[in-house]
Amino acid sequence: MEEKYSRVKELLEEYGQEQLLTNYEKLDVNKKNKLLDEILTINFNQIEKLYQNTKKEISFSQINLQPIPYVEKDKLSEEEREKYKKQGEELIKEGKYAVVTMAGGQGTRLSHNGPKGTYDLGLDSHKCLFEILCDTLKETYEKYGEYVPWYIMTSEENNDDTIKFFEKNNYFGYDKSKVKFFTQGQLPVIDEQGKILLNKEGLINKAADGHGGIFVAMRKNGIIYDMKARGIQWAFIGGVDNVLAKMVDPILAGIAKQKNVLVAGKSVVKACPEERVGVFCRKNEKPSVIEYSEISKELAESREQNGELTYGESHILCNLFNIEAIDEISKDKLPYHYAYKKIPYMNENGEIVNPEKPNAYKFEAFLFDAFESLEDMAIMRVKREEEFAPVKNAEGVDSPETARKLYQNFYNI
Repeated sequence: MEEKYSRVKELLEEYGQEQLLTNYEKLDVNKKNKLLDEILTINFNQIEKLYQNTKKEISFSQINLQPIPYVEKDKLSEEEREKYKKQGEELIKEGKYAVVTMAGGQGTRLSHNGPKGTYDLGLDSHKCLFEILCDTLKETYEKYGEYVPWYIMTSEENNDDTIKFFEKNNYFGYDKSKVKFFTQGQLPVIDEQGKILLNKEGLINKAADGHGGIFVAMRKNGIIYDMKARGIQWAFIGGVDNVLAKMVDPILAGIAKQKNVLVAGKSVVKACPEERVGVFCRKNEKPSVIEYSEISKELAESREQNGELTYGESHILCNLFNIEAIDEISKDKLPYHYAYKKIPYMNENGEIVNPEKPNAYKFEAFLFDAFESLEDMAIMRVKREEEFAPVKNAEGVDSPETARKLYQNFYNI
C-alpha cells in the first residue's frame, strides 16, 4: 500500500488536491485503501474543466428558439387512437417494450430514511412508490399476458437497500426474472476553490451525476446489451416519484413508430408562465427542453392566437427511447450542469461541517440534453390530472399530499 500511497500523493500534488490526504492517518486500514482507490479513479482533468465552467457566464442570446409541434392525446380521433394503440400493443405483445425507472435518490426531502422508492404515499393500502409503479406493470401483464422487463437504476448509496426491499416484499408479486437493478454514476463534489471535498467518513464526497447519466450507466452496466439480447426495441424512461406515470403506453409507442422517430416524450400544459419547469421546444432547429431559468420573461409569457402559451409543453420526465437511440447516446457523456448546494463535509482537521449556506458544486447531466442529438422527436400532450402526480417536496406543490389526492381522484378511491 506504500507504493500506492506514493503514487496518489504525487498525483494530488500535480493537481493541487493534497487536502484529500490530510485525514488519511486517522482512517482504519480498509478506509485508507478505499480512499486511495477512489482517488486513483478520479479524472482530475475533467474536474478542473467542470470547475472552470462554474466561472463562465451562460448566454442564450445566440439561441434560435421555436415552439415544437405536439399531438394532444385527448383530441385524437377514435380512428387515430385505435391506429396508434394497435401499433403500440403489437410491440408490447411481442416483448419489444421495456420500462426503466430512475430511483437513485434518497427520501431525505420527505424526511424518509431510505430509498425514495420505498416511501409510503399515505394511502389506506400503505403502498410505497415502487409498489404503485409495479401495479401498472401487473395491469399490463393481465391485459397482454406479457411481463414487461423492468430495469431500475439505483445509486451506490441505496442499491443494497433497494434490492433488499424488493426481496422482502417478494417483488410485489411481479416476475423476479424480469426485474434488473443497475447503479447510477457519481462525480466528486468540489468547493468554491475547486477543491474536492471529503465526506463524513473521510472518503471522497460524491454526488449522483443526474438523470442524464442514465445512458452511460446503461452501457457500463450491460443494460443495453441485456435489452438487445431480449429483443427489446423501445424503453420507457421515467422517475420513481410520479405516481400517475403510465409507463406502458401503447398510444405513445404507436405515435413514435408512425412518425418514424427514435424518441417520444409526454408533456402537460404549463400551469402558468412562472411555473418552474422545463418546456419542450426546438433549439437551433433541434428538439430540446429549455429550463425555466433559461427562458426570458417575454418568451415565457408569449401566447398563441388561441390564448395558449407558445412555450407551454412541460417536460415531465416521461420519455420513450428506441434502443438504437439509447445505444448511440450512451457512447458520449452528455454535458454537465452545476448546482450550488449546501453539502456537509469533513474539513482538514477531521471535523464534520454542516454549512448553513451553499458551499459546494455538484455536477449533473440532464436527460433532455440528449434530444439535441436528434433530428426530430414526437411530443404527446397528456392531462396533468391523469398522468402527472410527482412527489418532490415535503409539503406544498408536488408533495405527498397533492400526489395522494391526484392518485385517489384518478383511481376513485
